[in-house]
Amino acid sequence: MAKAVNSTTKDTKVNSILITQPKPDSDKSPYYELAKKYDLKLDFHPFIRVEGLSGKEFRKQRIDIAEHTAIIFNSRNAVDNFFRICDELKVKVSQDMKYFCITEAVALYLQKFILYRKRKVFFSADGSVDGLMDVLGKHKSNEKFIVPTTDGNAKNEISQYFTKHGSTFVEATLFRTVSNDITPVMKESYDMIVFFSPFSVNTLMENEPKFKQNGTIIGAFGPTTSKAVEDFGLRLDVKAPAPNAPSMVAALERYLVDQKK
Repeated sequence: MAKAVNSTTKDTKVNSILITQPKPDSDKSPYYELAKKYDLKLDFHPFIRVEGLSGKEFRKQRIDIAEHTAIIFNSRNAVDNFFRICDELKVKVSQDMKYFCITEAVALYLQKFILYRKRKVFFSADGSVDGLMDVLGKHKSNEKFIVPTTDGNAKNEISQYFTKHGSTFVEATLFRTVSNDITPVMKESYDMIVFFSPFSVNTLMENEPKFKQNGTIIGAFGPTTSKAVEDFGLRLDVKAPAPNAPSMVAALERYLVDQKK
């Protein structure tokens, strides 16, 4: 398993980082710039992969997309799979459908599928669930929402929000999350491991139940990922997004700079 090289993060000099996501397509990725600037060994290995449900599988949920007036998108995966399923089932999405997105990046990604209009696309100002709920609170309550969930059993804060406020909504599973084989990378030694999904944290603990953090630095992107790290009793050292670090790269650089002080 991945070994910790020191007993405390204060004394750990970061030379190697494992990013639990696919390797960037572009050589101009900010991760490569970070690695070059700080002379880092940077490895990419996705701990999870997403498998979209087929139209036949989705139909079993008995959800009539045409009956709904708004949808929540918390990732590009959700966007991709929603419109793929609509195409497969030959469902025409209304031009009046409203889209509420977790980040501006996800909102802009919608341009691949719809004629982007500011009047029907909304997003969280700070990329947080709380920020998205603030946006939802400013809209009329008679919308009928679709709330995509993963595997149909994940705790969903937006669904809890809608239940509390008596909103009309339905949870829809669009894709499932599957663990990848992490054995090869867990045989290596990394000073830091960075997670981007609570499912990636689950994959680590399920496949390496004897994992001991010790001096290994752990980073997490997003509130649900951060919570998963802490729920497993691990120490969270680098967190994003934050007011001074909107991206994971920015958070990593701040950590590396502070380490040199």
